[in-house]
Amino acid sequence: MKKTFFLKRIILICIIVVTVASCGKSNKSGYTTPTPPASSAPEVSIYNMAFSPASLTVAKGTTVKWTNNDSYPHTVTSNDGTTFNSNSMAAAGTFSYTANVAGTFNYHCTIHG
Repeated sequence: MKKTFFLKRIILICIIVVTVASCGKSNKSGYTTPTPPASSAPEVSIYNMAFSPASLTVAKGTTVKWTNNDSYPHTVTSNDGTTFNSNSMAAAGTFSYTANVAGTFNYHCTIHG
């Protein structure tokens, strides 16, 4: 009786050890652990006739959001004049651009230079 009880316990312990050990092995199904989202999208404030920050370096696919925190209209226009242009944004207006390529983007307001 004692041998049977002891043997059953050994088998149970072996099953538990194998189960726990297999949990740490990679999954062959192709499942990958999701990557947590990036901290937050870069944001630029327009205030007191200035952009803060004045330029951004971003990865491809990054969406940048500009917010007009002045009481008068502004634009957000890439310095090359073709990459992005918000047109006129009223106070509290926003504009977003998603970068098609990685790089440093410089911008200005066409209304105020």
